[in-house]
Amino acid sequence: MTIFVSTDWLAGELGRPDLVILDASLFLPGTPRDPRAEYAAAHIPGAAYLDLPGLSDPDDPTPGMLPPDAMMTRHMQALGVNADSRIIVYDNSPTHSAARGWWMMRVYGLGADQGMSAAILDGGLPKWIAEGRPVESGVPAPAPGNAIARLDRAQVRTKADILANLDSGEAQLLDARGAGRFTGAEAEPRPGMASGHIPGSRNIPSSAFFTAGHVMKQGDELRRLFLEAGTDFGRPIIATCGSGVTAAIILAGLESLGKTDVSLYDGSWSEWGFDPATPKATGAA
Repeated sequence: MTIFVSTDWLAGELGRPDLVILDASLFLPGTPRDPRAEYAAAHIPGAAYLDLPGLSDPDDPTPGMLPPDAMMTRHMQALGVNADSRIIVYDNSPTHSAARGWWMMRVYGLGADQGMSAAILDGGLPKWIAEGRPVESGVPAPAPGNAIARLDRAQVRTKADILANLDSGEAQLLDARGAGRFTGAEAEPRPGMASGHIPGSRNIPSSAFFTAGHVMKQGDELRRLFLEAGTDFGRPIIATCGSGVTAAIILAGLESLGKTDVSLYDGSWSEWGFDPATPKATGAA
């Protein structure tokens, strides 16, 4: 399956027994919106709610870190995910958080082809509704699934990895936060967090990846976006952001262009920015 599927495609697949649809809407801290309540009010028929904030390691001091395999397994089975499921993730969020959900399916090897059949609904719920397609309300109870989550740590980078990369320069870092947060001109949304960016990283704000209709840019237009930001396609790329959510948009974009030597710094600025010992840069890249 491709990384992105269209609303037309999904409309034709609704009701298939091997299809699992997940609403992965997520909002930044302080936003007066409740993704769970919005899901209950209106979601794509048959969709289950993927609680991204709840799917994090309870023992890690950094919020939003990937959960243990057993915890991920319990959550996915409760959502009806089976070993052969085709998983479609969507959102109704300005953060385009479906990408994080998609990446989690991939990194834990969930569903058909060990996660490689997971996809993002291009345009998400806004496009679906704008086209007059059906929605339903309530909170359905899927039949329990049998999927087993196994984290592929080769796709994940740690703070130690990033510190080592500052010395080696092997991989290039791409940061998906807004330009103001990247340069340090704009305060971080979490109190007490330093401003700026990881030294040597480049900046592509996540909003730049989408058209006005919430659809992901493709082909030459997408490649040009990366190149104009100084992306070196000859090096491995590590994506980062504020908390590991919008960084997944970078990975989805790169993989749609055929680049697969990519990974994600899960702690991102939530970890790096809170650590007084990590080096930080300000200003443009």
